[in-house]
Amino acid sequence: MLTEKMQDALNQQVNAEFYSAYLYLAMEAYFKSLNLPGFANWMRVQTQEELLHAMKIYDYVNQRSGRVTLKVIKQPQSEWSSPLAAFEAAYKHEQTVTALINDLVNLAVKEKDHATGTFLQWFVNEQVEEEASANDVVQKLKMTDKAPGGRFLIDQQLGQRVFTPPPQTQGE
Repeated sequence: MLTEKMQDALNQQVNAEFYSAYLYLAMEAYFKSLNLPGFANWMRVQTQEELLHAMKIYDYVNQRSGRVTLKVIKQPQSEWSSPLAAFEAAYKHEQTVTALINDLVNLAVKEKDHATGTFLQWFVNEQVEEEASANDVVQKLKMTDKAPGGRFLIDQQLGQRVFTPPPQTQGE
């Protein structure tokens, strides 16, 4: 059973994950408006991942006999000065989410909630991948900033990304 403090924190994280999905959906719309379908695809896949994260926590709270309480999702930014600025914002956002996950892990330790601590390790590992993925695009955009056709090539590459749900583990 979850403590009230842990349950509240997990509910806040559900909201943060839904906000992340909302933010990446706004970024997808931005890239579609620039006729960058590969960039838009990358953001669509990211949206799907964030929705999966939210539902994973949602299901965990229910599995632990907790109560999920959904809150208002704040409106995300919808305009950026460039594709690079959008991806820098995505990278910064992933760093923020990493800090939130780390706070949850610290709370699980404080609450002596070993089950939640174990559950959260998947998210700790996932955030390493999330940050690296966004930063990879930032670095490529910086390298090709002055190169003609660079954005086109990156767009082609980002269009190849597909959403692959992680395998379910026992108990899910």
